[in-house]
Amino acid sequence: MINISFPDGAVRQYEPGISALDVAKSISEGLARKVLVASVNNKVVDTSQAIVEDASIKFHTWDDAEGKNTFWHSTAHLMAEAIEAIFPGVKFWVGPALDKGFYYDMDLGDRKISDDDLIAIEKKMNELAKKNNVFARIEKSKSDAINYFTEKGDEYKLDLLSNLTDGEITFYQQGAFTDLCRGPHIPHTGFIKAIKLTSIAGAYWKGDEKNKMLTRLYGVSFPSQKELDEYILMLEEAKKRDHRKLGKELGIYTMDDDVGPGLPLWMPNGTIIIEELERLAKETEEAAGYKRVVTPHIAKESMYLTSGHLPYYADSMFPPMELDGTKYYLKAMNCPHHHKIFDAEPKSYKDLPYRIAEYGTCYRYEQSGELFGLMRVRCLHMNDAHIYCNKEQFAQEFRAVNDMYLKYFNIFGIDKYVMRLSLHEPSKLGQKYVNEPELWKETEEMVRQVLIETNTPFVEVQDEAAFYGPKIDVQIWSTIGREFTLATNQVDFNSGRKFKLSYTNQNNEPDIPLIIHRAPLGTHERFIGFLLEHYAGKFPVWLAPLQAKILPISDKFMEYATMVQQQLKQAGVRVEIDDRSEKIGKKIRDTELMKVPYMLVLGEKEVNEGKLAIRRQGKGDLGTLAVNEFIQLIKDEIVERKSPE
Repeated sequence: MINISFPDGAVRQYEPGISALDVAKSISEGLARKVLVASVNNKVVDTSQAIVEDASIKFHTWDDAEGKNTFWHSTAHLMAEAIEAIFPGVKFWVGPALDKGFYYDMDLGDRKISDDDLIAIEKKMNELAKKNNVFARIEKSKSDAINYFTEKGDEYKLDLLSNLTDGEITFYQQGAFTDLCRGPHIPHTGFIKAIKLTSIAGAYWKGDEKNKMLTRLYGVSFPSQKELDEYILMLEEAKKRDHRKLGKELGIYTMDDDVGPGLPLWMPNGTIIIEELERLAKETEEAAGYKRVVTPHIAKESMYLTSGHLPYYADSMFPPMELDGTKYYLKAMNCPHHHKIFDAEPKSYKDLPYRIAEYGTCYRYEQSGELFGLMRVRCLHMNDAHIYCNKEQFAQEFRAVNDMYLKYFNIFGIDKYVMRLSLHEPSKLGQKYVNEPELWKETEEMVRQVLIETNTPFVEVQDEAAFYGPKIDVQIWSTIGREFTLATNQVDFNSGRKFKLSYTNQNNEPDIPLIIHRAPLGTHERFIGFLLEHYAGKFPVWLAPLQAKILPISDKFMEYATMVQQQLKQAGVRVEIDDRSEKIGKKIRDTELMKVPYMLVLGEKEVNEGKLAIRRQGKGDLGTLAVNEFIQLIKDEIVERKSPE
């Protein structure tokens, strides 16, 4: 008999060779009907896989990430089966699950998928799903796998096989479709009840612009039609909130081919938002004891060799410029410059923690296919800071950074968030990560303990750390449930030694500081993109590019309108007058479309009484107020940085 351990600490005995599904059945038939995949000794496997020795087990259903990931990857295989039936001879590259849904890259030759084809593929997928075909795992030798795909003339799978060895090659088959895949998969296609193919795109093979352009087909699936219907409603709302659409309509930013892809130009309205975010960051950081610095946009190759960024990060940096025989790189990160500032003057333990911050401009070479509005750009302005401290100060400093995140979440009305504790992968030390196993273990535990002690929600993710230490990626959700990576908080035990940074400790001896990299507001680009979608363009008053618009009913009230404008401007309110010869109804509609928080309607009654008829964006008429009363009302919203109700 073998011992199977469960997450609640219980242990049961079973015959060797029992499957995860049969273990689930031994607990309850209801559980077994829901299980999509299982973790055996922390490895996600098919529910049909035999367990031959003592093991821990955890079942995954649609309600957790592992279940959804497997569900969507299996649906990608179902889609490939349908496509192969409609487009014989198609060749497939990869078909992974995404955070929401899946895609498959394929070579259709000279053929293209039309909207009518999408309908036909969806119909075929639903037809195949109802057959309840089992996802069968088949182990193959490398030679047999090569022969199989050679006969099919499939250069894409042969390329994948070139990186695999005997013992790690498996095929999966469901119905008439067979593919090279390491799995795992859901038990059978019958779990897939609702399918929606969402978009078609082009994707270079292996993401390389020099390679052939493949067709990428995206989709999503659910275990019930109700969940798909809810998702479609969310997609429709997301389209209305798309930051690229709103960014253009509201005059926030623009892109221009002559400037280059991924290089946004900030319009006056967008620049106001940037300046307000910077003001918030500066106020917050000054109160927290940060000193502000400014660093150049370029630096010599030698500095990035010292930092290790060139060996580890070269693919994400722009090519070098050469001047007087020396190579210079556009700055892809601020940290090496900040280390130089720390090192410019002698430090003692009395100077620690030493906190420096800037909104630094960085340049990163994102692949063309990865650029996406403000979310993935090549020029970014980062709310960056570095804290130099000793080990005794680390917990308090790291906790203070997390508290800063929580303050920002409250200001921007972010209710749902989680910290992703990104850890290293021991097998990749010296390759992807600096080769300091004991320091990795120590610093990862330090971060973990701070998160536990502060009751901060977090999940652990293997093999996603920075090359110099563990990090926290802050995941947030907008009001419609879309997930974003906002910012990062990183621990660095390597750069202090690399840059020979030191301070004089209490024993009058040189010591190396521990470094915390943090960027609570991330970048202007990503954060403003998030806010556009989060608020649907209806920014809170303090952040709105235009906070109030004066709408005189006719030209004869322009003198009063100008007087009101002057009073509001003197009070620090961003205000304009709509002096067009248009009916008041059109002025109101146009101002609503531009999502201006307050509309101040002026007619004969308002002029005679020295008042303003107030309309609130999205709420309509709020009645009348004296000018000074309105100024106090709007200033309170601005000063307190109130979120929209």
